[in-house]
Amino acid sequence: MSGLVALLDDVAALARLAAASTDDVAAGVGRASAKAAGVVIDDAAVTPQYVTGVDPKRELPMIWRITKGSLRNKILIILPALLLLSWLAPWILPWLLLAGGTYLAYEGAHKVWHKITGHHEEHEDEPAVEQGADAEDKVVKGAITTDFILSCEIMVISMNEVADQGFWLKAIILFIVAIAITVGVYGTVALIVKMDDIGLHMLRNGRTDGGRRFGAGLVKAMPHVLKVITLIGTVAMLWVGGHIVLVELDALGWHAPYGLLHSITEPIVHAAGAVVGWLADTLGSAIVGFLWGSLVVGIVTVAGRMFGKKDQQAHAAH
Repeated sequence: MSGLVALLDDVAALARLAAASTDDVAAGVGRASAKAAGVVIDDAAVTPQYVTGVDPKRELPMIWRITKGSLRNKILIILPALLLLSWLAPWILPWLLLAGGTYLAYEGAHKVWHKITGHHEEHEDEPAVEQGADAEDKVVKGAITTDFILSCEIMVISMNEVADQGFWLKAIILFIVAIAITVGVYGTVALIVKMDDIGLHMLRNGRTDGGRRFGAGLVKAMPHVLKVITLIGTVAMLWVGGHIVLVELDALGWHAPYGLLHSITEPIVHAAGAVVGWLADTLGSAIVGFLWGSLVVGIVTVAGRMFGKKDQQAHAAH
């Protein structure tokens, strides 16, 4: 009888341990996903442009191909690499985060300056159906390449949030985060991309005037919705990128930028409350992201012109 009691005690202990582990995983997934939210928003904002202009019948198959590529990026490449680095060289994580934050700030500032100057890349707005027979494969590859960069950011930010966990718990959390975020992002993208088709179907086949009006409203609203999502994605890139840069510079020993922002926002928190203080901190991080990103945009632009001139001179010499 005592043996049975001991066995039941062991089973109960294992159950408590499993429940605690489940709670740890759930909490870790929640923290990691929340911190990566800014990049996730941008990922959802960027992807619809890759299926602009394609045959509506090919939109969902293309999104599914991009989704599979995103899962491969996160689970087969990025996750093993991050786990290996966290084991062999944990000191590199702040530098990876700083590089990632710099990239996000650069991308956000790049979009802002393009909007201000009115400059657009060649073929930027050209529909995929007008770019040749191999356009779909090129578009999918381009989307998966962009996804790889954003996925790196998502996974590095997530890794930083669970850096204190054990190796296997960390691996499980990041695996779940990779799947959940990918399904969430591309499920949302599929819904956004097909929303105008849904509206058009309701407009043409609606049985009531209300249904047809709602369908017409969806068709008219979607271009504006996409613009708003793009704007939110740009702001999120600047905010998240700026915040990462501030925090990681502070962690690496340059305390002045983060200290300055903290000295500005702390009195606001005391005077106006936590919500207004958070908004002030977010605005400050976005401004830092824009300034930091603009500096990188300038460096990249100057370097591009210098190397472009050298290439032209070398070509002329031949």
